[in-house]
Amino acid sequence: MNEPQLVAALRAAGCVFAEEEARLLIDEASSPGELMAWAARRMGGEPLEQIVGWAAFAGQRIAVAPGVFVPRRRSELLVAVAGRAPARVVVDLCCGTGALGAALAAVWPEAEVYAADTDPAAVACARRNLPPERVLAGDLYDALPDDLRRRVDLLVVNAPYVPTDAIATMPPEARDHEHRVALDGGADGLEVQRRVVAEAPAWLAAGGRLLVETSRGQADRTAALFVMAGFTAVVETDDDLAGTVVVGTRPGGG
Repeated sequence: MNEPQLVAALRAAGCVFAEEEARLLIDEASSPGELMAWAARRMGGEPLEQIVGWAAFAGQRIAVAPGVFVPRRRSELLVAVAGRAPARVVVDLCCGTGALGAALAAVWPEAEVYAADTDPAAVACARRNLPPERVLAGDLYDALPDDLRRRVDLLVVNAPYVPTDAIATMPPEARDHEHRVALDGGADGLEVQRRVVAEAPAWLAAGGRLLVETSRGQADRTAALFVMAGFTAVVETDDDLAGTVVVGTRPGGG
């Protein structure tokens, strides 16, 4: 299959960026046979990043594995906002591939960067993108060692925030090829965020920051969770990235 044929096939399958995807598949495939297999997988709806095994994110090449949440460009807003102030101890909670942690480790090479996820596939994938000993398995804060309590300067969290009933309306490449635990935010989309925000003060250092990705439509409700936990909430948006992040500083931290 030559490039024009591949572009036509991808476009017929509904791939909006058929030209770019065809070039990437051709560049990354190790043989014509692999290219044919990859093309069939992509036309079947599998995410391109899971097929080639990596995603570009915030200037980094992030390893991606089947079933693991693919880092979205909108999450680069988390990295941009986080990078405005230095951090010595960083935790990427609900880490998926560990893309946020890896991007922030590139910003602050001397920082202690930890990541945690409840999905074993995500943990295994994140250990390819971060020092393996700092990628932890468990349910939210249960995964973290006690000696991190009140030491974390920055918590970055892309917890699942899609309402359960809305998952069926997501693009097939997400709903059919990413583990549900990375997508399902419960009845109103805020179930995991509630736990994240409520428990964050116990882990943040004085002046420590909590950054949580959310949707534009949910931002006010996410911010209300921050206020209930004693944070002063600030909503950051970026139209170019289509990103929305709620930012808070630990109560009493100045």
